[in-house]
Amino acid sequence: MKVLTWKRLAWIAGGGAAGFAWYYFVGCRTGACPISSNPYISVAYGAIVGVIASWNKPKSKNESNN
Repeated sequence: MKVLTWKRLAWIAGGGAAGFAWYYFVGCRTGACPISSNPYISVAYGAIVGVIASWNKPKSKNESNN
């Protein structure tokens, strides 16, 4: 199992911050929006998006030989 790197942690923290910013600036005043009406859910959703964005792309055969 690989240890989380600082780069991946930065992506997760950035995603969480973006999720909170979405809640704070856009948000849902009526409470009918399940993601943007609750700050905890918005931060968690943003962090999950940060995890997905931090995944490394597989290298092609040409890149691995160089």
